[in-house]
Amino acid sequence: MTSPRHVLVLTPTYNERDNLEPFIGDLFGVLPDAHLLVIDDSSPDGTGELADELAAGDERISVLHRPRKLGLGTAYVEGFRYALHHDYDTVFEMDTDLSHDARHLPSFLRALAEGADVAVGSRNIVGGGVVGWGLRRHLISRGGSIYARAILGVGVRDLTTGYKAYTRRALEQIDVESLRSDGYAFQIETTYRALCRGLQVVEVPIVFVDRRVGRSKLDGKVFAEAIFAVWRLRLTELLDR
Repeated sequence: MTSPRHVLVLTPTYNERDNLEPFIGDLFGVLPDAHLLVIDDSSPDGTGELADELAAGDERISVLHRPRKLGLGTAYVEGFRYALHHDYDTVFEMDTDLSHDARHLPSFLRALAEGADVAVGSRNIVGGGVVGWGLRRHLISRGGSIYARAILGVGVRDLTTGYKAYTRRALEQIDVESLRSDGYAFQIETTYRALCRGLQVVEVPIVFVDRRVGRSKLDGKVFAEAIFAVWRLRLTELLDR
């Protein structure tokens, strides 16, 4: 299994002050030797300041402050850049809102140890699921994955998941500096690029639990971007062949 000493978890934050400490407790309770990078977009609720306080007392935690709310995609690109610069072997994406259960982390590491380049936390395979969503959220998420799979011609059943793990090789192959999507589209783009470059993508079953504190940051604009982004991704790949 990949050594946790070489694992970096990326968690973008915006107004997650109430969730940050429980999230960190859960993370280090499962992977005590992992490192965490909090990427805060100048949260008005003081998330960034709390992250600094926690980092001051724990060398496993680092904080990247950004000047304003710049979006999930650019946050992860900056996190990937940090991971590559600091020579991490394995990089996770996780939401701070406790919807991504840290108890699934060892399953991701096993998948990578068995040869996967990218492990995606799937709600749409046997053993996976969602707790706490209404019909609208189910339709958006499941429909988005079905739509993207059809346009892109791929077999991964959960293309919009934000709980993922990458090897260093995968991040180098997908060319993180050129990623431009956000939200759902960002997750689709990273997985699709990995598949187009011949990398092994494995789905790991997860149970996603809707956030308990705060409000979801997904909106109609994010969903609309994903609808058009899949055509851009498909056309770009066809032109590059």
